[in-house]
This record gives sequence, structure tokens and C-alpha cells, in this order.
Amino acid sequence: MSRPPRPVALLALAVGAFGIGTTEFVMMGLMPNVADDLGTSVPTAGYLVSAYAIGVVIGAPLLTALGSRIPRKRMLLLLMALFTVGNLASALAPGFGWLVAGRVLAGLPHGAFFGVGAVVAARLVTDGRQARAVATMFLGLTVANIVGVPLATLLGQHLGWRATFLVVSVIGLVAMAALARLIPHIPVDAHQSLGRELRALGNRQVLLGLLTAVFGFAGVFAVYSYLASMTTEVMGFGESSVTVVLALFGIGMTLGALVAGPLTDRALRPTLYGSLGALAVVLLAFNYTAHVQWAALVTVVVLGAVGFMTTTPLQMLVMNKSKDAPTLASASNHSAFNIANAGGAWLGGMAITAGWGWMSPTLVGAVLAAVGLGIAVTAGLLDRTPNPSRVVASGVARERERDSVS
Repeated sequence: MSRPPRPVALLALAVGAFGIGTTEFVMMGLMPNVADDLGTSVPTAGYLVSAYAIGVVIGAPLLTALGSRIPRKRMLLLLMALFTVGNLASALAPGFGWLVAGRVLAGLPHGAFFGVGAVVAARLVTDGRQARAVATMFLGLTVANIVGVPLATLLGQHLGWRATFLVVSVIGLVAMAALARLIPHIPVDAHQSLGRELRALGNRQVLLGLLTAVFGFAGVFAVYSYLASMTTEVMGFGESSVTVVLALFGIGMTLGALVAGPLTDRALRPTLYGSLGALAVVLLAFNYTAHVQWAALVTVVVLGAVGFMTTTPLQMLVMNKSKDAPTLASASNHSAFNIANAGGAWLGGMAITAGWGWMSPTLVGAVLAAVGLGIAVTAGLLDRTPNPSRVVASGVARERERDSVS
């Protein structure tokens, strides 16, 4: 059986990303259903969002380190199998404590999957198209916010929240089948080791990249976490419109991913600077446009676009600066994103609690994005390596090098 074309193999990674994105964000819409069914309050049910994030933060470096010597295709299959088991455990959880455990289990493979998947995607294509390959994988995550999360929420509201996690488990099985069929065998490099990965993670440029992700992306979640309340309390829409507004944000994310890939391949750092700067400006503008319904909807789309445009250059940056040991740094980037998610939501909530109003998280987010931009620019000024936009060598390039040697 001939090996599938490599661009088609990227679709398998996107299917896995779709399942992960669906289960990560669907809990926000299912919290009232879970709370009613398990006899707890909605704020307590909110711990299920934190439980998943904890799983991501812990699992990204841990599972990547444990799997450092496992061939990449097998590693992706193992991670997706763990994801499927975690969602199945959530669906069958007899009580709230077991559901928390299931959410942690489902979150464990999240960062490692995207970390390993990003390296695999970059090695499936030729130099100059690697950021586009990584962005293609992330498209699965953005499409999940447009299609997967609304449909899964609707399913949970009509058939019960357990049905949602059962369906996500099926998506996990489909992703495993796609990975098994479409991803070619990618052996572990002979020189790769856990020690080498840890040393790469300690690179100053890698650490600054992770810090940029923590602050810059926190600006997105300072607002996204409270977008439903902003929709009803400030924009003047009814509760039935919340799903539409969230879907518009997802459309913006998809557009951002499509644009970020080619731009990052052409100029990595300028794309990062531009996206973070635009994010700060859009967040400031949202504080004013939220009071005009059509302008608010347009701003939501633009916010999703510029917010998600930061992910591809940040992903490629840490992979580039970790040189020949990019997997752990790539996975740790998703730990940074989830720390940003939790930190942004916390700071945005503090602003609302302080009585500054429902739109105050936009100002908090703008400050966080500006801090992220400052860190990114500082990292760029300190970078003295040649070819600063070059990313990890692709598999195609490696094959050509081997051919030339032989």
C-alpha cells in the first residue's frame, strides 16, 4: 500500500485537533446541565474547566518527556488513545469527583499531541511551507469552535451531557484511524534524548517565547471567558444569540489561522509583533464598539482572528529556537497557552468583581497583550542567531541531505 501524499496526512492531525478543541471548550456550554444532573452549583461545575487545564499543563511536558524515544506516529496514536479514554471516562463518571478525574485525564495528552503534531507537520512538508503545515493542524482546533462546540453543546442540552462526551470519544477513534492510515512512519532522531530536550527548553529565546505566550494569549482569554456575559449585558443580545457570537469568534480564529501560516513562513517575528500589536488595539476598541451591535459583531470576528494569529508564530518560534530538540519546547508552549487561559480569565474576573464593569476585561486584555508584545520585541532584540525565521528542518530536507550524503 503506497504512502499517502504528505499534505493529506495533515488532515489526520486536523481531525485530532478538532476532537481536542471540541472537548476543551464544550464544558463552558454544558456547565448548567452538569450542575443540575450531578446536584452541584454552576460555579463548582466551573472547576471542570480548570481540571482540563491542569491536565494540559501537567501532561504536556510529562508525556512528551516519557515519549521522547517513541516514534512520532506511534506517540500520536498513544496520545489520541489516552484522549479517547479520558472522554469515555467522563461520559461514564458516576459522580462529580470522577468527572473531574476524567477531565484531567482527557487534558493530559492535549499539549503533547499539539507539540508532537507540530513537529510532525513541519517535517511532512518542504522548507518554506512549515508554518502553513502547522496552521493546517490548528485549523481543526478553530473549526471545532465553529461547528464542534455548538453542535456538541446542542447535543448535550437535548440528550444529556454524557452523550456529548460519548460522541467526542467516537471522534477520538476516527482520529486514531486517520493517524494510522495517513501519517507516515517518522523515526526518532538518533541524537534525540530527554537531556537534549531539557537543555533546549532552557534556551533563553525559548523561555522568552513561552513567556510571550503566557502574557500575550492571556489577553485573549481575559475577554473570551466573559464573552457570553458581554453579549447579553452590554451588546444587548438575548441568551439565544450567545452561541452565534461564540461561533463568530471561531470564524475569526479560523481566518487568523489561515492568514498566519503564510505570513509566518515569510517573516516570523514581524508576524508575531503585528498580531500582538493588533490584539492590543482591537481589545481597546472593543470597549467602545460593544455598544453598537453590528460593530460589536465585527469586532468579535476580528478579535478571534488577531488573537489566534499569535499561535502559529509562537509555535514556530519555540520550535526554531530549540533547534534539533523541538518536541518538548513545542509541547510546553501549550502549557503556556493554558496558563494564559487561566490567568487571563482570573484577571478579567478580578476587574469585573472590582466593579469596573463587564467590559473592563477588554482593558485588562489590552495591557496583557502589550506586555506580551514588549517581551516579544525584547526577545527579538536579544536574538543574535542567523536566519531568525528559519524553523526546524523538514523531513523533506532531511531526506535530501541523506540522499546527498549517500
